Amino acid sequence: MKIAIIGAGKMGCWLASALAEGNEVALYDKTPAKAQKIAGVKPLQSLPELAAFAPELLVNAASLQNTVEAFEQSVPHLPEGCVIADVASVKNGLADYYKKSGRKFASMHPMFGPTFADFDSLREENAVIISESEPAIAEFFMKFFARLGVKTYEMSFMEHDKMMAYSLTTPFVSSLVFASCIDRTAVPGATFARHMKIAKGLLSEDDHLLCEILFNEQSVPQIEKISAKLQHLKHIIAGRDREEAKEFLDKLREKIG
Repeated sequence: MKIAIIGAGKMGCWLASALAEGNEVALYDKTPAKAQKIAGVKPLQSLPELAAFAPELLVNAASLQNTVEAFEQSVPHLPEGCVIADVASVKNGLADYYKKSGRKFASMHPMFGPTFADFDSLREENAVIISESEPAIAEFFMKFFARLGVKTYEMSFMEHDKMMAYSLTTPFVSSLVFASCIDRTAVPGATFARHMKIAKGLLSEDDHLLCEILFNEQSVPQIEKISAKLQHLKHIIAGRDREEAKEFLDKLREKIG
């Protein structure tokens, strides 16, 4: 398959390299030098070059806040039958964009972000394929992820963003609250150090990415749930109720298996 990828960040470069095995791949970035470094991948100097390359599939790996804009700038240079796809971690507005575009589309979310994932070993990682996607492209990516040992899940746009509020917003908010409570004069223990490593990794991410994930329309109900659990825990601690504490901890152990 002829595949063009827009955006040469960590995800875009990884996709270009991984998809180059068995496919003809071209890569474009607003900073052309970023697209020069991947063996077996054709670098594009400008978006109009998409017309000559004539991809069958365009994968948009631009940063989250630029995803729709990248589509709008790229689509005019694509052949009529080219399927468009995204790998955005939050799908806010993309379903509407695809509907208006009139093109066949696919939408995925490789759930192994650049901060913590080991791109050379993905066997315990997960990916989501949006159920509204073009079936042939969805099947293509299911096989692609399976070859890498990545487990795939199928969800609708709405189901995906609700799940992201749970699986991304929850740890993000927990780490941000942890970071906001740090006292530099404290003597850290091993558990503190592990949390600190996670918080530093999270805060090394691009601000736009963090905001877009936190601004997921499904985030507020999840944060309200976190607040309620904190109030319950505060109640237990303030009352020094060992029996209630044990019941609370036993429920947590059951939840996490």
